[in-house]
Amino acid sequence: MKLAHILLLLLFVTVTFKVSAQSPEKMSYQAIIRAQDNSLVVNSRISVKVIVHQSTSTGTIVYQETHSPTTNSNGLVSLEIGTGTIVTGDFSRISWDKGPYYIETQVDVKGGSSYNIVGVTQLLSVPYALYAKTAGGTSSTPFRSAIVPFTTSRNIATGDVNNTLECTTSSTLTLTSDFSAMAVGETINLEAHNGAVLSIQSASGVTLNYTAGGAGKFTSTTGNVRFGFLRKTGANSYIISGQ
Repeated sequence: MKLAHILLLLLFVTVTFKVSAQSPEKMSYQAIIRAQDNSLVVNSRISVKVIVHQSTSTGTIVYQETHSPTTNSNGLVSLEIGTGTIVTGDFSRISWDKGPYYIETQVDVKGGSSYNIVGVTQLLSVPYALYAKTAGGTSSTPFRSAIVPFTTSRNIATGDVNNTLECTTSSTLTLTSDFSAMAVGETINLEAHNGAVLSIQSASGVTLNYTAGGAGKFTSTTGNVRFGFLRKTGANSYIISGQ
């Protein structure tokens, strides 16, 4: 059996997000389809199955759909994930804040249902509109994180998760060991305001940016804001960006 190959060009390059149930959330996807001999599959109707896995590349399947797009003269196929024929799941109910997620793509170049697995790709960056929908934290609305004033050094707390720490007086946030209130993949927005310095310190047994006992600083200047985010990557590991 000859397998087809997909050369991924643009994965999830655009997002359409609307609250209305009549306007589905969707992600744009484009790829070039090549046959086993590396020749382009041009001007052909093919079948594509998209599978979303949670946690690992072979983890729980949270969503499946199929498409029947037609490649163009360059072998390019375009489709919108979230608008296909649903096999299982509900795209609008995926908890994007509970990642990581992996996208498995299967294809039948003959347009049938004899799909060949052609690749699995980790979704490294969830579109903001989709993430915000399910990462509302303790905010009163699911589309806006709560602002948590941060003026005194303290340990990380449950109320920080998926919200924004607003540091207006130089203070240190300590990442304690075995902080189970924050799941892997969840984040905290970090803001240092108007000359304040927001320091991040990992306690014993915790790694920050792949360094045991690591630390970081967000140093703002008068009249400006320095910002970034903290993301949990493991039971006792985190990364920060924006320093």
